[in-house]
Amino acid sequence: MPLISLVIPCYNEEKSLESLLSALQEGIRDITGCDFEIVFVNDGSTDGTLAQLHSMAARHAGLVIVDLSRNFGKEAALTAGLDTARGDAVIPMDADLQDPPELIAKLIAEWRSGYEVVLARREDRSQDSMAKRLSSRWFYRVHNLVSEVDLPEDVGDFRLMDRVVVEALKLLPENRRFMKGIFAWVGFRTTVVSYARAQRQTGSSRFNAWRLWNLALEGITSFSISPLRIWTYVGVMVALIALGWGAWIVVRTLVHGIDVPGYASVFVAVLFLGGLQLIGIGVIGEYLGRNYLESKRRPAYIIRNITRHGG
Repeated sequence: MPLISLVIPCYNEEKSLESLLSALQEGIRDITGCDFEIVFVNDGSTDGTLAQLHSMAARHAGLVIVDLSRNFGKEAALTAGLDTARGDAVIPMDADLQDPPELIAKLIAEWRSGYEVVLARREDRSQDSMAKRLSSRWFYRVHNLVSEVDLPEDVGDFRLMDRVVVEALKLLPENRRFMKGIFAWVGFRTTVVSYARAQRQTGSSRFNAWRLWNLALEGITSFSISPLRIWTYVGVMVALIALGWGAWIVVRTLVHGIDVPGYASVFVAVLFLGGLQLIGIGVIGEYLGRNYLESKRRPAYIIRNITRHGG
């Protein structure tokens, strides 16, 4: 029978793990013709997450515990889970029960019909704040406008991927990983299953506005050089404006004579152009920083230990 791997990154999820495992077992109980393994990745948790995982593994078969040496971040933890999973199909999920386990059966059904990637799309985001919904919508629009790889809107990490897709992902060597973009980049035959995302069961999201901004910046700079090209056009436009303004000053001086220049206009122009230059340098620095970090060829994660419990 085909083996299905559920991959779940965990960071300080001690309180939600028991209810998560119960929901997963309930969601896969009636799925026939498949074996399952559940790969939990402990991403350097500082609470009792690791102890709770080992306690659960002693009582339930089919669990795999990947313990990372420190907190590497969700993208790296997800990569570690995908690299460890042995399934013929792999399903990444969040640990907060917002990805409904009852949808797993539909994902597997679409996979059995011949699709290599089955996306789970959130059709209702009413549980999110207005600011989060608007920022998410604009991120997808901006990203898809400037990038050669389109991200499907309202689709997170929750999806099913065939083994051939997972093996393709493992070929990508970059350390700075924006997984949504990497998932989209590899392609393969894809279909979509819609669902309504539930409220988070325990705790609160660790992705505040600052972390979401950095994630969006990571996504755009990972899959597009358009921000660099934009500054070429901005420079040309500012130069043309300056030439036009200079020509106007020459004509006005020839016709009306020399007047006393104002310091305010010069001051504003210097600040404006200086600000543009600093922004341009910042954009270049973002790409140079990415190249610097990638050139070190450090691994995306380090595993302290892998524990497999038979199932």
